[in-house]
Amino acid sequence: MSNTFTVEGRAGERVLAGELSVAGAKNAVLKIMAASMLCSQEVSLTHVPDIEDVARMGELLRKVGVSCTREKNQMTLNAGTITTTTLDRDGTTSMRASILLTGPLLAREGHVQLPHPGGCVIGLRPIDLFVEGFQKMGATVSFDGDTYDMHAPVDGLRGADIFFRVQSQTATETFMLAATLSHGTTVLRNCALEPEVGDLARFLVSCGAEISGIDSSTLIIQGTARGLLNGGTYTTMPDRIETGSFLILGALAAQTLTITHCVPEHVRILIEILKSMGVNTEETADTITVHGTNSLRAVHVRTHEYPGLPTDLQAPLSILLTQAEGESSIFETIFEGRLQYIATLKEMGATVWEDDTHRARIIGPTPLVAHALKAPDIRAGFAFLLAALIAKGTSVIDSIYYVDRGYEAIDKRLRAIGASITRN
Repeated sequence: MSNTFTVEGRAGERVLAGELSVAGAKNAVLKIMAASMLCSQEVSLTHVPDIEDVARMGELLRKVGVSCTREKNQMTLNAGTITTTTLDRDGTTSMRASILLTGPLLAREGHVQLPHPGGCVIGLRPIDLFVEGFQKMGATVSFDGDTYDMHAPVDGLRGADIFFRVQSQTATETFMLAATLSHGTTVLRNCALEPEVGDLARFLVSCGAEISGIDSSTLIIQGTARGLLNGGTYTTMPDRIETGSFLILGALAAQTLTITHCVPEHVRILIEILKSMGVNTEETADTITVHGTNSLRAVHVRTHEYPGLPTDLQAPLSILLTQAEGESSIFETIFEGRLQYIATLKEMGATVWEDDTHRARIIGPTPLVAHALKAPDIRAGFAFLLAALIAKGTSVIDSIYYVDRGYEAIDKRLRAIGASITRN
């Protein structure tokens, strides 16, 4: 696959206009794919985004015996037989979401072995919450080198009362999956409130699971004692991070841009931030129209668990802040390594200081100049694409594989609204 984008910047001129349709949510469909291992019958998915992370998860599932077929934006999974409980090393170490497979495998088969999960380099991402939670459910966990070996009791995982000392979307989802096939009742407390969590719970209920407290911070799951769920159908919810990414794009480089097939309420915090900066937006039930302005005001923002500002939108938003009048600040509360892209923004002409690994100040507006760029992760990769679009001159962005992990055919979609971008 091509590995670079060449982007002709327009030196801040607002040339983009039209509509962008939001794809299915990466952070929803990956969880549903993992949930297919809890089912004895076929699971049929629609509105599946054509991105690298979905392809990776499909490969991981195939390697443990799950039938996974795909045609365009539809996917069919059948986990009638599991052939191994050892997760593929390459796939696991390259994608953090691989840890989701531990819950279904441990609950269904009683064993899972995996290397430490990987993914984007955005700071330390320990799995202590997962280890401690599985131990509360009766599992034994050993660690040798970089490999975890987990065993459930002979009769299966037991229900437990688990309080997450840190709200974690992936941990909430993983233990929801594990608890579904456990013995007895599991209570999960201080659960993540992201829309994808409730979406997963509703899918499981549609397949026969018993879950109460959906969309709240406390989930109660009645286990089936290893009795598998039925299969089912699922339409992937719109991607709220892509929705937010497109909103920032519109505020930064468009005359008028309408984002369709989205859920405005899922990005309410971003809409309010944009309004405070002087950006006008209009909403319907499933669209948001953003009107670009050349008079942006500085703003102070901090990332936070939902319904706060997603950490995944922090880097793209920083590009918008370089064009705002006055001093803005960013406080990254989730990951300590997610401001590494700032050094590159300085090289493009931005006036920005990284006060520490969590805080940065940006003074604008400052024109950006083209630069040789390298995507360090999914969201910073998209941020570099935004920077290149408003810079003066031609930028080449390397390692766009990261961008492809989270954004379906982004070059084609941006060309359709007037961007000059080619894949090399």
